Amino acid sequence: MGMIDRYLAYAAAFEEAYASDDWSTLEPFFTEDAVYEFIAPAPFGGKYEGRAAVLAQFKTSVNSFDRRFDSRTVEALEGPVEKEGGVWMRWAATYTLAGAPECRMEGEERAIFAGDRIRRLVDSVTDAEAGRVGAYFAQHGAKLKPVK
Repeated sequence: MGMIDRYLAYAAAFEEAYASDDWSTLEPFFTEDAVYEFIAPAPFGGKYEGRAAVLAQFKTSVNSFDRRFDSRTVEALEGPVEKEGGVWMRWAATYTLAGAPECRMEGEERAIFAGDRIRRLVDSVTDAEAGRVGAYFAQHGAKLKPVK
C-alpha cells in the first residue's frame, strides 16, 4: 500500500473514531514515538509527542471544538499528494450551529511515514485563519455546546 492509500485509510479511520469516540482504533496508523503538531497561534497550536499523547489530543481537540457544534464536514481542497517525502493536503472544515452562521476553517496537513505508520503529522493554519475562527468564538461562543 502506498503512502497516499495509507493516508486515506487513516483519514477514514479518523472519521470512524470521531463517530464512535474510540480513538484507540487509530493506534495502528501511528508509530509509538509519533509526533502531532498543530502550527497555529494560541489557543489552537500545540505539539504532542508519543502515540498515546497524539490520540489523547485528538479526543481533547474534538471534544473542546468540533463536538461543540451541531455538525462538521471535512473536505480535501487540494491533494492528497506525495510531496517532500510525505503526504500533503489542503483541507477545510465547516461547522454548523443552530442560530449562528457556519464556521469554516482551512489549513494544510502533512504526514511523514515510517513504513506504513505516521511518524509525524503536522496541521497548520494561518494567523489570519485562526483570527477569523477566534472572532467567530467571540461572537457566537455562548451558543456553542459545553465542552465534554
